Amino acid sequence: MADIIQYVWLVVYLFALASLFTYGMNCYLLMIFYRLKRPAALRQHAEIKKNFYKDHGVDDWPRVTIQLPIFNERYVIERLIQSVCRFDYPRELLELQILDDSTDDTAGIAQATARQMQAQGFDITYIHRDNRTGFKAGALKEGLKTAKGELVGIFDADFIPSPNFLKETIPYFTDPKIGMLQTRWGHINSDYSLLTQAQSMGIDGHFGVEQASRAWSGFYMNFNGTAGIWRRTTIEDAGGWQADTLTEDLDLSYRAQLKGWRLKFVSDVVCPAEVPVTITAFKSQQHRWAKGSIQTAKKNLGRLFKSDASLLVKIQAFLHLTHYMVHPMMLLVVLTSIPMLYSQWFFDSLAFPIMIFTLLCLATCGPSTMYLFSQKILYRDWKRRIKFLPLLMCLGTGIAVNNTKAVLEAFLNIKSGFIRTPKYGIKQQKDTWHGKRYSIPLNAISVVEFFLGVYSLTGLMMFLFFSKYLVSPFLLIYTAGFFYVFFLSVKHGYGRSQS
Repeated sequence: MADIIQYVWLVVYLFALASLFTYGMNCYLLMIFYRLKRPAALRQHAEIKKNFYKDHGVDDWPRVTIQLPIFNERYVIERLIQSVCRFDYPRELLELQILDDSTDDTAGIAQATARQMQAQGFDITYIHRDNRTGFKAGALKEGLKTAKGELVGIFDADFIPSPNFLKETIPYFTDPKIGMLQTRWGHINSDYSLLTQAQSMGIDGHFGVEQASRAWSGFYMNFNGTAGIWRRTTIEDAGGWQADTLTEDLDLSYRAQLKGWRLKFVSDVVCPAEVPVTITAFKSQQHRWAKGSIQTAKKNLGRLFKSDASLLVKIQAFLHLTHYMVHPMMLLVVLTSIPMLYSQWFFDSLAFPIMIFTLLCLATCGPSTMYLFSQKILYRDWKRRIKFLPLLMCLGTGIAVNNTKAVLEAFLNIKSGFIRTPKYGIKQQKDTWHGKRYSIPLNAISVVEFFLGVYSLTGLMMFLFFSKYLVSPFLLIYTAGFFYVFFLSVKHGYGRSQS
């Protein structure tokens, strides 16, 4: 019986390691594709804009509807409306829709700002729903019923698009096969704290490398819910906005691509946004993205596998949609690490520990290398920025409990509401979120994070005691990650003043 238990532990441990290795190695592959495809992509993007403005006068520019889906955004809604009204685009071709599901004084602020802009000649429609049916997807769907534009731009409340946003993006839609254009997210408050620095680096890795590599290589990519533009007919052809997942943007993206539409990504058009300043807000955001991604995978992968897409495209789509599976795999590695020490064959030779070390090293270094790479290609002062990588690694491992819960809920079909990420209008270090509304309280997940920190620390000490030094550094990362997220959760959870 003991042998069978040891065998089960071994299978689980190696399965988790192999999974992490696969996702980690794919980061290297995406970086390779980025390097290979970047020169041609940049040349093509430059030609698209040059040819558009050479061949199209203002009379040929498309009518655009900008949708602003909001819910209780009292600290940022005025800023958002004003930034969109600064678009350098003919007013007769621009429509703004404020899609407001708010239940607090945000509604009054939004209406007052809308009236001010209307007095200046802007075409602004304010739509307020008494319920949140369908959440963000429902609001976008409601607005689309009366939208005048052939193109539909979408911005979340924490974004501040630049005045030339439309002029930089509409040229791509001269190609009738292009259904959506996503731009790169920037950060208005990355220097606010160590937490925002780490998050900014993670976002840069996704937009600077992953999105670009997928788009340029012909792989399936996704609209990120904001700072992008859709062709209206694409939305309608793909089945419209649907609320059966928590990532309506990802879901629509895959349904559109399965219909034959192509999605584009532009790396040199940057739309700044506010990075979550509390760990509780970040965890809430990650929970929604993780759960929604798995829901989208369950909904769309079957159709994708039956499609005519190439094998490589299908593999990349699978890894894309199931990326958050890395977090349950991390937990399995941690939980099975101590039992491994009691398996005799672990001590029989050095080969097994070396194999484990190699797999863990490649799995860990894949994402880390991609984040470093993103800093190098995006910033001149990248050497200053990379010092925050260890913090990002701790954040990525420490969030594993939170995201594993989300993944399990998706697999078990446990329903939950759309919890939007709080925004506080934070731009500078002197700004504060303390005493403001919308703060998210501490929850029971933090207790699990603490005990897993203790468990990881125990495993680390045992590995060191048994002189198994090769695996010890990875347990140190897990220990630091769980404790970091736990203590920050307690600090931010009790640091709130209003709800």
